[in-house]
Amino acid sequence: MRSVSPSLSVLLSHSAFKEQKLTLLHCSLHDCHKGAIQKTRVRRQAEGSNTNISPIRQTQQRGKSRKSEVMVNRQYNAQMSWRPTYRSSKFRNVYGKVANREHCFEGIPITKNVHDNHFCAVNAKFLAIVTESAGGGSFVVIPVTQFGRIDPHYPKVCGHQGNVLDIKWNPFHDNIIASCSEDSSVRIWEIPDGGLRRNLTESVLELYGHSRRVGLIEWHPTTSGILFSAGYDYKILIWNLEIGEPVKMIDCHTDVILCMSFNTEGSLLATSCKDKKLRVIEPRSGKVLQEANAKNHKVNRVVFLGNMKRLLTTGVSRWNTRQIALWDQEDLSMPIIEEEIDGLSGLLFPFYDADTHMLYLAGKGDGNIRYYEITLEKPYLQYLMEFRSPAPQKGLGVMPKHGLDVGACEVFRFYKLVTLKGLIEPISMIVPRRSETYQEDIYPMTPGTEPALSADEWLSGINRGPVLMSLKEGYNRPNKLVFKAPVKEKKGGVVNGIDLLENVPPRTENELLRMFFRQQEELRRLKDELTQKDIKIRQLELELNNIRNSPNINNNNNSSSNGSSI
Repeated sequence: MRSVSPSLSVLLSHSAFKEQKLTLLHCSLHDCHKGAIQKTRVRRQAEGSNTNISPIRQTQQRGKSRKSEVMVNRQYNAQMSWRPTYRSSKFRNVYGKVANREHCFEGIPITKNVHDNHFCAVNAKFLAIVTESAGGGSFVVIPVTQFGRIDPHYPKVCGHQGNVLDIKWNPFHDNIIASCSEDSSVRIWEIPDGGLRRNLTESVLELYGHSRRVGLIEWHPTTSGILFSAGYDYKILIWNLEIGEPVKMIDCHTDVILCMSFNTEGSLLATSCKDKKLRVIEPRSGKVLQEANAKNHKVNRVVFLGNMKRLLTTGVSRWNTRQIALWDQEDLSMPIIEEEIDGLSGLLFPFYDADTHMLYLAGKGDGNIRYYEITLEKPYLQYLMEFRSPAPQKGLGVMPKHGLDVGACEVFRFYKLVTLKGLIEPISMIVPRRSETYQEDIYPMTPGTEPALSADEWLSGINRGPVLMSLKEGYNRPNKLVFKAPVKEKKGGVVNGIDLLENVPPRTENELLRMFFRQQEELRRLKDELTQKDIKIRQLELELNNIRNSPNINNNNNSSSNGSSI
């Protein structure tokens, strides 16, 4: 016989011990079940033999004994069942599908900036990605149907003097995109149909009002021509693009603003800040309606949950574990629920789909995307599934609803940025359905591409929900909105009589160097202007002397003097 190794014998003994333990557990549960049934039978016999009890009393006791027996059977079945319990949901089986390699975008030099943003923006026409560049900042705009490898010399949008930190498409005009940069400016660009044919350096509108770099921009969800920008000067400016000027300034933060989110009609603004506070603000007045200072939950990102009057935040717990928290927007004293995710260090980006009430959580540097279903009743957060991928993601772009493939039952689509490969990978979230017809239960009326208000109406205090549209018939409807930018000079913004660029000292060495070089360029420009003006003055003086010394003028002077003497 062959000799059995000691390690194998130990494993066999452990497995035999586990089998014996499971057998004993099964026998004990079975004996308990038989004992409970035997007790109920004895009780029935005793009740039947007792002739002093009335028939009504006997039927009541029999009903109680039957209920106890049913409860015992349920407990036994629950203990012996190995199947997990699921909540009934039509989105329980949603799965993520990665596009084929020929439907991805390759060869894009994605930026290596460590700023906590997505560096990607998508709409039904174009895909915009912030790229790595040597001087200044740039981003590339590609039609969403132009798959494959991108030419290294593909035209770029390169008008900023500093690194581009955020880009956002106008929700009501597919050809208008806004960008913000480290050069403390916000710029509005118009992309021609079909994409760029040459580098775009001239923007439609340049907005100067922040004294430091601008890290966040957000379009108003229901109003055309209103843009919000948050800078490292701790201020939020509200821009009216119809006049090209800041009309409001929100100055209630004491540190860098990390995130901005609007409710459905755009009447409330939620912000997370580096001072560890969560705020709900009325944007037109700048008044802070609610404020939370959670000590056990350091807030990083915040998102409004549609019309549920709820807020969801992602952040870090006291033990440096990633967690999410659910809040009531009318009472931020305590979170409704807190749930820890894992112990990784990457930032969690939340994405909420108000049509399906699904929440997607994607970590920066992770390869997975978790998704939940949110309800107004307990347990509030119902975990559904997780999409896994080995490639880490730097950022994610999200396709609007009117750009999805409703024939494939696609309810959400990400565009994943993989920096190491220079790859943009579409990921579709699909509800499995056998029928190929339009599924009305998973595609309710959704916000469309038409604004509900003008800028003046919203600034006057009017609130209105988004204009809804059906994806069955109207998602290919062309938009007739035309963007008209005002003619505007470059100058510092003045809000409430205060010049935002006046006497603002630099706070870092990089800002000091940038300001120094800017002043050097300004001095050089002024010296050139002075030199040109001196040359012009000398030319005019010489011309004047030539005119005075010309013989015609002398003859005229002599004749006039002779005539006067006569």
